[in-house]
Amino acid sequence: MSKILTRQEVELEATWNLKDIFETKEAWEKELNDVQQDIASVTQYEGRLKEGPDVLLACLIAQEELQGRMSRVGAYAQLDLAGDSINPDNQISAARARDAASSMSSALSFVKSEILSLPDGIIGEYIEKQPELKDFERSLGLLLKTKPHRLSAETEKVLTSFGEVLGAPYRIYERSKLADMTFRTAEDGRGEEVPVSFALYENKYVESADTDLRRNAFRAFSETLHKYRNTFAEAYGTEVKRQVIESRLRGYDSVTEMLLTPQQVTTEMYHNILDILQEELAPHMRRYAALKKKVLNLDEMTFADLKAPLDPDFSPGITFQEAGDLIKEALSILGPEYGEIVADAFANRWVDYADNAGKRTGAFCMSIPGVHSYILISWADNMRGAFTLAHEVGHAGHLMLANKYQRPTNSRPSLYFIEAPSTMNELLLADHLLQRSQDPRMRRWVISQLLGTYFHNFVTHLLEGELQRQVYDLAMSNVPLTAVKLCELKGNILSSFWGEGVVIDDHAKLTWMRQPHYYMSLYPYTYAAGLTASTAVAQLIREEGQPAVDRWLEVLKAGGSMSPLELMKLAGVDMTRPDPIRSAAAYVGSLIDELESLY
Repeated sequence: MSKILTRQEVELEATWNLKDIFETKEAWEKELNDVQQDIASVTQYEGRLKEGPDVLLACLIAQEELQGRMSRVGAYAQLDLAGDSINPDNQISAARARDAASSMSSALSFVKSEILSLPDGIIGEYIEKQPELKDFERSLGLLLKTKPHRLSAETEKVLTSFGEVLGAPYRIYERSKLADMTFRTAEDGRGEEVPVSFALYENKYVESADTDLRRNAFRAFSETLHKYRNTFAEAYGTEVKRQVIESRLRGYDSVTEMLLTPQQVTTEMYHNILDILQEELAPHMRRYAALKKKVLNLDEMTFADLKAPLDPDFSPGITFQEAGDLIKEALSILGPEYGEIVADAFANRWVDYADNAGKRTGAFCMSIPGVHSYILISWADNMRGAFTLAHEVGHAGHLMLANKYQRPTNSRPSLYFIEAPSTMNELLLADHLLQRSQDPRMRRWVISQLLGTYFHNFVTHLLEGELQRQVYDLAMSNVPLTAVKLCELKGNILSSFWGEGVVIDDHAKLTWMRQPHYYMSLYPYTYAAGLTASTAVAQLIREEGQPAVDRWLEVLKAGGSMSPLELMKLAGVDMTRPDPIRSAAAYVGSLIDELESLY
């Protein structure tokens, strides 16, 4: 039985090189101290923003610079912790960085409060008098829209000073999951015992061709989740209660309205994604589940079987290095500037792909202003991992181009758009694989991989979004969120989507415990929004070629200088209408049609 490695036992090349942020831990320590001392570079303008446009400009520039430095300090500590959350030194460093960030946010809260206290119309006059403020016009405009919901300057300062405390629910969840949880072994189809961890189950066993291993690992995995259900429910319930209280303090009609405001989308657009996809995608996915049950000759289709490979005897493995080469080829369509970012990611250890105890689960990309992007993934030598890697490279390419062409205040787009560039890369990878081979068996295998992308974003994350919608509705009615209630909600959501063809047992109802996205505001549904947009743009690229590619690159470079709807419109997609959502669901149906014909 192979063991789970410690961070010290994995190969150095499989870990990221954080020296690109700070050469040594001592250099990080010095900057952590310096950045706290330099808060005065911004607070010197406190009480003075009414003096005129030049003072406002100087303050905004100083704030931008200081926040950039703090983001690098925080990123270094967060990445260290993500790689090894068991290490007590990493825990301490991350806590110190969070404390510093919280203190800085509190000290700098005066900037927003003073801007909002200026007389109506004065910001427009400032911009006319000082042309360099034009760069900040969009962010200032978005801030002014929040004025009806802004609290007093002192209250805002107190709230931001509690940043570290208010972020505790998410950290409790992560610390429990990564540092405290242990799992019993599971027996595979040959009668051998294999180790189980969060990463091993999510990245490997869930897609195993071995039905015994797949189901036994799910059972072992769920048994440990069950032991933590009340702790996790308390943490999540506290997070939701915090958001509800804040929404009421700020005078929003609902917590959902408050969380959608920074995304710059309407409640109608939010509900469209959740409602239309659940209604129109469910019949297709039920056919997909039925096809798997039939082809794999399963006695029943359980929740643990949903990601089983359709052709278990044809599952080409792929090393991390091979995946990197494949992704570079697939994304070459995006041109040399984008290609250079992709090449650097694989050549210069931007990616941490080791699998070790205490490593954060799932995958993410963190783009650091003035440095570059870092990607976390746990590699399992399968093509699903290659699609996930292409997804994270999509975040890296997008945000690095945005940082290059936009100043920091305009670099990051709305959450509603953030998953479009990442899912686009998965679609480009699938197109590349399909173009390389006409073999029917290879084609159905690639289609299965592509359906993995839609499963992850249109099913897994979409149903997370549906749970959030129901949770927030209950919380606004002051209904307590217990483990029993969360399991009941999740079970009903899964049963409603999958129908009678999939067995939803008590273990499946614990699925709400598996993802951290519930602690990230209204993030889960945006995966479906992003994939809806990228599906439409990918079709435009197939039809138009280079002109559609050029528009897409302009969108990536625009960063957050436009609203999400403006960005998507520039790419050629109108997300104010339900048509792209329906078209995306129909496209998934066409993929399943082809799979059925190939079998």
